[in-house]
Amino acid sequence: MATYNEIIENGLWKQNPGVVQLLGLCPTLAMTTSMVNGFSLGLATAVVMCVSNASVSPVRQYIPKEIRNPVFILIIAALVTIIDLSMNAFLHPLHAVLGIFIPLIVTNCIVLARVESFAAKNPTLPSALDGFMMGFGLACVLAVLGGIREIIGKGTLLSGIELIIPQAKTWVIHVIPNYHGFLLAVLPPGAFIGLACLIATRNWAELRKSKPTPTMGQDKPSGSLKPAH
Repeated sequence: MATYNEIIENGLWKQNPGVVQLLGLCPTLAMTTSMVNGFSLGLATAVVMCVSNASVSPVRQYIPKEIRNPVFILIIAALVTIIDLSMNAFLHPLHAVLGIFIPLIVTNCIVLARVESFAAKNPTLPSALDGFMMGFGLACVLAVLGGIREIIGKGTLLSGIELIIPQAKTWVIHVIPNYHGFLLAVLPPGAFIGLACLIATRNWAELRKSKPTPTMGQDKPSGSLKPAH
């Protein structure tokens, strides 16, 4: 079983659902027009993943293999319904913006994949941590991608924060004053380009980290020729 540090590292970096596994691309591309929208949907997904993993792990031995997937989906659907109704009751403006993408968490392959690959094989506490960290890793990707698209497309950051905190209208940061916007950034092609840049940046950082650094005073190759006198 993986250690807690490995679970955290896998969720945030090594197996990040957004830039490594490339799961859940529909909400990633559709709801990242701003940082607030992206992070809100990602956080809702993280909560669902955490609770669904914690719910499946204790009863995994009592679920027959033949009906395992339907039972998992039923548990996930019940949790998503609770999240959906709660957001509609307490965060109605945000719920109206996120719309259909909250119920669609049920069909998000990230949730079922972690329940199937981790929660069905591990104890409750590691399973809950794995679900939350995978979801939080996705939320971070959605927030970064949404922030990039929002800055380039609108010149602002944290626009829509009043949907969560009504008194926070003054928190909006105008990164580029008097900016007329760049429409491509907030359209679907901008989402593809932004996500590709994030994937490339992550891969570059991983290659740079794994590349051996030359040490001082390395011996020359044995086959090198000496200059003639």
